[in-house]
Amino acid sequence: MATVRHRPEALELLEAQSKFTKKELQILYRGFKNECPSGVVNEETFKEIYSQFFPQGDSTTYAHFLFNAFDTDHNGAVSFEDFIRGLSILLRGTVQEKLNWAFNLYDINKDGYITKEEMLDIMKAIYDMMGKCTYPVLKEDAPRQHVETFFQKMDKNKDGVVTIDEFIESCQKDENIMRSMQLFENVI
Repeated sequence: MATVRHRPEALELLEAQSKFTKKELQILYRGFKNECPSGVVNEETFKEIYSQFFPQGDSTTYAHFLFNAFDTDHNGAVSFEDFIRGLSILLRGTVQEKLNWAFNLYDINKDGYITKEEMLDIMKAIYDMMGKCTYPVLKEDAPRQHVETFFQKMDKNKDGVVTIDEFIESCQKDENIMRSMQLFENVI
């Protein structure tokens, strides 16, 4: 059986849909094709690639959540187009676009709300990814404490869930979060 290869959309279309130049898209495409010759990434390959960035920890669960955020059409594969749309937001999107993308990442079941459990699942995954070699050494219940603190700030009406509006408003008032939104703006 022949390997099915994904053909990307025309570069001009991707350039119009993203915040990358044609030259940047060509460079990104070469790298993408190098890692994923079929033109799409399945979840296992995504996890393998992602784990190379976090050798000291277990990035499997976080990579799963990240994969689902990039796989916007939920077909079990991330195409070059999916990758570029997500990367464009993360690297060059407006604060609003980045916060919407982050909300989508935390809203694991895609019901339009973030529950404490969803936030805890993401937080645990982040702590696992960072590994046990962090300094200072983190307490076992650190993810839960982190979530409790965030949830207190974000769940304005105390109904047990965080809406997109509550999420965006809380993040915009948090200096650390706003600073981190600018970290990767000029990476490529």
